[in-house]
Amino acid sequence: MNSNRISVEQLSSLIEKEPLYMLDTRPADAFVERFIPGSVSAGSSGKYDKWIVENIADPLVVLISEAGNEDEAIARFQTAFPSISWKVLDGGFEAWEKASCPLDMIIEVEADELALDLPHDPSLQVIDLRGEEEFEAAHVTKAQHIPLAELIDLATIANFDEDQQLYLHCGGGQRSILAASLIKKQGVHNLRVVAGGFDAIQREKSIPITQKPGHS
Repeated sequence: MNSNRISVEQLSSLIEKEPLYMLDTRPADAFVERFIPGSVSAGSSGKYDKWIVENIADPLVVLISEAGNEDEAIARFQTAFPSISWKVLDGGFEAWEKASCPLDMIIEVEADELALDLPHDPSLQVIDLRGEEEFEAAHVTKAQHIPLAELIDLATIANFDEDQQLYLHCGGGQRSILAASLIKKQGVHNLRVVAGGFDAIQREKSIPITQKPGHS
């Protein structure tokens, strides 16, 4: 086996014994449906690669790709970040799934479902992951603003109440999937992601929006 590749059996053993960081390079829509518990969604675009890698503290990083894309995944990160020793799961995510290993998922909801739940669920908390300017221009009334960058601080995640039902959204979608994976990695699972982000929320007229004067 290529020295950069590790088997399902090796990864299962490592998860139990050593600190490691699993980075899933599959498209976000595939990650939402099922992923290896504890892994973080990097998406397929590479847009947040630098930010993710700069915040990895674990000594070992294992990439989870689609079957057949292992070399591509290694090249994507090894070229940009040569100081890290990268490993990739041999056979990709499909090999893990075929071995009937544990799986996790992210619940994704449409904006109309958020609109239905908002007035009736006192434990519901909207988490807005966008930047400061985006949030100030317009946001869901009473939403909690936690920019994606702040989720690297584990104290931020620790402050979530276990009784809260978290509804995460960003501008269009990718940041919220990344954020959800970071939060779930720390053991918080009472969350949902709003599909389409704030763009979709704004189109749902029954959701109350607080808007900056003069902004349209």
